[in-house]
Amino acid sequence: MKKNLILAGIALLFAACSNDTETGGDSRVAPVRVQVSGYSVSQGDFPETRGVETAVDYTSINAITLAFYKSDGTQAYKHEQLRDDNTTYTTFGSFELSLPMGSYTMVALAYKTKEGSPLVLTSPTAAAFTGEHGYETFAYTQAVNITNTSTVDLSATLSRIISRLTVCSSDGRTANISNVRMTLSAGGWSFNPTTGLATVNTGCTNTTSIAAATGESTISSTNVFLLTDEQTMNVTIETLDSEGNTLFTKTVTDVPFKRNRVTILTGKMYTNDDMSGTFNIETAWLTDTNMDF
Repeated sequence: MKKNLILAGIALLFAACSNDTETGGDSRVAPVRVQVSGYSVSQGDFPETRGVETAVDYTSINAITLAFYKSDGTQAYKHEQLRDDNTTYTTFGSFELSLPMGSYTMVALAYKTKEGSPLVLTSPTAAAFTGEHGYETFAYTQAVNITNTSTVDLSATLSRIISRLTVCSSDGRTANISNVRMTLSAGGWSFNPTTGLATVNTGCTNTTSIAAATGESTISSTNVFLLTDEQTMNVTIETLDSEGNTLFTKTVTDVPFKRNRVTILTGKMYTNDDMSGTFNIETAWLTDTNMDF
């Protein structure tokens, strides 16, 4: 299924910048207009993406970073726009800059960020969520050559590069449970923007609070960057009380993940007195698989 999310914007002309040492002292600069024009979602069911939405309406991302790197790897330009801080942009999704003559790699990232979980871009091949969580992320890279002072118009259609795990309870929450902790044995929250793949394979842990009322089923989610487009790993699910004590734990082995897809685990988490039962793995790309506790 292909769905598009439009980030509209026309970038303005930029101020001149300093000489590029790679151009032999050529001080000419070219204005560059960059339009982050949309998200390409090739397949999978991410409920946040519903048809065509503007950048303002698509609340699952609240930040966009654009960067240009020289051929020697040094950074020529980087700017982050934050949806909630209108001092960081004129039009959300539009950027203005000027670049000296030379060859560059353009990197565009659109993502969700929260306090305590920033995304840090350091090169065309290195970026990471450096806090307690990893969030929705789209990426695009492109080679750009500035050969004269004519205006360069660029557009970027970003593709989702994360995989998501959603854990659903088939029973109702009990009053003594406050959080769900999900531990993935592989992948991570560091990634290569050019390939969209993880740069670590040490796994990650995410603890989420429960919004459901007592007696209602719960849904908890976490994101992960995969080392390959498809990857199998173990998932440990725990329920925690308000003091952080583990009241239920289960490891489901050989869970399949795929980039830009959601894997759903469903099973009893609150009323299974004998700690036995089945987690059903639902994906859009493999036949459903039943796994016993």
